[in-house]
Amino acid sequence: MTARVDEVLATARSTVDRVGPEEALRLRAGGALLVDIRPAGDRAAEGEIPGAVPVERIHLEWRLDPSSEHRLPGVRPDRAVVVICNEGYASSLAAAEVKRLGLPGVTDLVGGFRAWRAAGLPTSGSGQHHLAELGGAGQ
Repeated sequence: MTARVDEVLATARSTVDRVGPEEALRLRAGGALLVDIRPAGDRAAEGEIPGAVPVERIHLEWRLDPSSEHRLPGVRPDRAVVVICNEGYASSLAAAEVKRLGLPGVTDLVGGFRAWRAAGLPTSGSGQHHLAELGGAGQ
């Protein structure tokens, strides 16, 4: 039997403890990695969360698998990771998949980047600066 997308989304969301913008900010202050999976065009048009690492969705599993040779520096099973998309739909699906790879502390941002911005939290024009701090490249 084929599942509908809303059923798949509900199942994915049942596997992660989703967070709102303020909680994501607190997690980041505590050392969590914020990962922005929005396409480059969306990030350029709408801005980015300072310190969030851009990793487009098609590369996410390789960059967040703790056992992958292509993982981002600092990705490990005991580190919290918050996945961010535009509105919190794609990030829920992505976070559930990443959790299956061995990141039990992965979650996603309810409402995505747009909720972060609407909450009045900091945004900037480019997240590439944070990649240099991690010692790697996005995607």
